[in-house]
Amino acid sequence: MGSGLWSDFDYKKSAKGADAFKFSDATLKKPVEEWAPHELLNPRDLKIRESRDSAEHPESNAVMVGLDVTGSMAQVVVKVRDSMGRLMDMLLNGKYVKDPQLLLYAVGDATTDKIPFQVSQFESDIRINDQLTKVILEGGGGGQMTESYELGFYVAARHTSIDCLEKRGRKGYLFTIGDEMPYPNVKKTEVKKIFDVVLEESVPMKTIVGEAQEKYHTFHILPKGSDHFGNERVRNKWIDVLGEKAFVLMLEDPSLTCEVIALAIGMTEGAITFEEGLQLVADKSGQKTAGVVRKALTDLAEYLDGKPKTKKGPPPAITLS
Repeated sequence: MGSGLWSDFDYKKSAKGADAFKFSDATLKKPVEEWAPHELLNPRDLKIRESRDSAEHPESNAVMVGLDVTGSMAQVVVKVRDSMGRLMDMLLNGKYVKDPQLLLYAVGDATTDKIPFQVSQFESDIRINDQLTKVILEGGGGGQMTESYELGFYVAARHTSIDCLEKRGRKGYLFTIGDEMPYPNVKKTEVKKIFDVVLEESVPMKTIVGEAQEKYHTFHILPKGSDHFGNERVRNKWIDVLGEKAFVLMLEDPSLTCEVIALAIGMTEGAITFEEGLQLVADKSGQKTAGVVRKALTDLAEYLDGKPKTKKGPPPAITLS
C-alpha cells in the first residue's frame, strides 16, 4: 500500500461538512453483540501491512500512529484524532521526511472491550482520511490504569514490512498516544482472538518493544486532559519500556499532536533543527503554540544534540533506538 499523491486541498474538500464520527456513532447505537470494526480497519487475518516504494514515492518512509480510544482519553481523543488530519500535510510541506506513508491504529483494552484494536493501511494520500472516519471510539477500558498498547508494538514488529528499512536501512516511526500503562505481555489468547494468529507463547512487553525498535523509532505521547497525564508511575513505566525519557513526550495541548510528531520526525531525520522547527510553528500558529511544542520536545532535542555527529551532520536515523 501507500500509492497515490497527497493533496491538502483534496483532503480538506473530502472532510468538509462530513460527520467525522458518523460510522462510530452508528455502530455504538447498535446492540453490543453487533459491534465490529469497519472492514478497512479489521485486524483479523491481518497478515502484513506494507509501506512500499513506487514511482510516485521512490523513497517511502513508514509512520505509524496509535491512539488510545478508551474512556480515560475521552476528553482528548477527538482533539488528537482530528489533529492527525494535518499530519501528512505538515510532514510534506515542512519537508521533514521524504515520501511519508501513514498508518493509524486505535487501541482499547483487550480484556474488556468489544473492539480492542483497529488498524489502517499505510497510505500516502487522502485515503487515510477515509480510514480515519471509520475508527470506532468505543470509550471502554478496564479501569485499572493499563490498556492494550502492546498490541500496536506487536503489529509493528511482526505484521509490517517497510521499504525504508529493508532497502535503505532507515527505520520508520512509531508514535503511541495514551495516558495509561501497557500490559506486561502480548497474550497469545488475545492475539488468537483479535488477529487469528497462533503464538506458541505470550511475549513480554519489553521483548516486543525491542523487536519493534529494530524497525521503528518509538515514542509515546502523554496528552494533558486525559485522566492520568500527571501520573509519574505512568510516565516512568513508559520511560522504562522505551528505554529513554527523551522518547516520552508530555503534551499540554493534544490539538498540537501533529506539530509534535512532525517536528520529532524532522529532528530525528536531521532535516531540521529544534529551533528552526519551533520558528516554523511560531510563524504559523504563534509563540504560545511554539512554547507548548518546545516543552514537549526539549528532552528529545537534548538527546539528539548529544548523539555523535557525522561529517554530514546529525547521525543517520537508523542509530536512534
